[in-house]
Amino acid sequence: MNSKITVKAKRQCDVFVIGAGIAGIMAAISAAEKGANVIIASSSKMFSGSSFYPGTWGLGLIGPVDKSDEDDLINTIKTVGCEVIDYELVKTFVSKINPTLEKIKEMGIKLKQPNNSKEKEFIPCFDHKERNWNGILFDSAKEVFSKKIDELKITRYEFSEVIEIVKDKSSIEGVILIKEGKEIEYIRCKAIVIASGGIGGLFKQRLNTDDVNGLGQSLALKIGCQLVNIEFMQMMPGYINPCPKTIFNEKTFKYVEILDYDGKNILEDIDNYEEKLKIRSTHGPFTSRLVSKDIDYAIFKEGIKEPTGVRVVYKDSIKKNQPEFIRVYFEWLKEKKHLTVDDEINIGIFFHAANGGIKINKCAETDISGVFAAGEVTGGMHGADRIGGLSTANGLVFGKIAGESASKYAQRFNCLDGDEIELSINQVENAEELLIDLQNLMFKYAMIEKSEEGIVEAINLLEDIKSRKFISNNIDIKTLYKTYRLNANLLLAEGILRVLYLRKESRGSHYRKDYPRIDEKMSKKILVRYRGKFEVDFE
Repeated sequence: MNSKITVKAKRQCDVFVIGAGIAGIMAAISAAEKGANVIIASSSKMFSGSSFYPGTWGLGLIGPVDKSDEDDLINTIKTVGCEVIDYELVKTFVSKINPTLEKIKEMGIKLKQPNNSKEKEFIPCFDHKERNWNGILFDSAKEVFSKKIDELKITRYEFSEVIEIVKDKSSIEGVILIKEGKEIEYIRCKAIVIASGGIGGLFKQRLNTDDVNGLGQSLALKIGCQLVNIEFMQMMPGYINPCPKTIFNEKTFKYVEILDYDGKNILEDIDNYEEKLKIRSTHGPFTSRLVSKDIDYAIFKEGIKEPTGVRVVYKDSIKKNQPEFIRVYFEWLKEKKHLTVDDEINIGIFFHAANGGIKINKCAETDISGVFAAGEVTGGMHGADRIGGLSTANGLVFGKIAGESASKYAQRFNCLDGDEIELSINQVENAEELLIDLQNLMFKYAMIEKSEEGIVEAINLLEDIKSRKFISNNIDIKTLYKTYRLNANLLLAEGILRVLYLRKESRGSHYRKDYPRIDEKMSKKILVRYRGKFEVDFE
């Protein structure tokens, strides 16, 4: 039986932004610059999520070299994405990367430029040529963005997680959030930008902070938005020990030996493994398109058997002559993690990023009036594989577009009616335990090794998790917070598993061991909608 409480609205705004990574911050600033009264909320601190992940040195991003390079980049995104992209989104995206870069430079954000941009290590992963490569330095970005947020009088809600989006039949009314883990608050708003990031919280091993939890995708599903391309997820090698969840630099693969717990080379039974290691050093995430997939597969299978992962030892050749991209990585590693090229490490395969998410158009509009989305929470601009450096660019470009579109939408309304909402509460006492079970399930069945048998087993186990909920009507904010995360993750996990089942082929980051090749008849995006039950089909 549900408990019901009445929550009164304490404040209102024109535009409410969910998420304080690069996309959310750009959306908030852009909306405020267009005259909107803006609130930005983060379930963690400001400058959070994958954008400001502490397991890497900074925000690398790429764009076209110049105007003449735009068509090549568009076509490369299409090719690397294995055709399952939204062409209008990609065209808009590419055309606005460099102008958006100019805007953040005008703000005063410092961009790092390579000294030796012609080195092949600066070719973005999965790309075929050098691009306009830039690195956004964390400290500079935080300082400039923070000052801009204060100048524009944007209200910050840190450590405050949105648990419901409130809408009637035709319009958005507001959001309900748990503020600072202490109280439930209702905020009225005219427009919402969802920029809450990816879905790492669904997986046991993830190169994300805990605020990257897939809640934005679930909120969108519940109000009627569609998801697209959610089967395409980037899996990458990362440190298990020491310094857990630090990103492993893929450029070093051609300089390593990979050993199991007993010191045996785990690759020795793979044909031409040294050549495959060279190919593997050209891209960060796993892909089924290249023969280097055998490297990831061997590491992942070893990680299933042995939770400590595989041992990596660097060869002497990397210690003598390091290309700039690798040298910068090891300099950062020594300064921030106190590790050197002489240290032995253990690595495994981690979830890293989502290539799909909420379906938007070129104006960052979703299917629901007044709801906009930007950044990793969205899908359509990447496809089955994503070129390195485009995730940050995506957050900047569509964050700006979403903020401007939301501000324009909000101007259509003069005032907001209603000052309270009734909230039904169904609290799960063992939510934390069940969430761990879900993360283990998704790691085993929805990472690199996927099959019909495994997906069916995962769906059955998902139902078992649901059946083990221990419901309590006593309202406790801490437990309520965990309950909403569990329920959101259960909903999203089911949607993902149903898509994985439908795509009976291997395409880019999606690998089915029972359908190991691409099927040209499936060169279409899969859309997901939830109306009390899932509707999953090709577009």
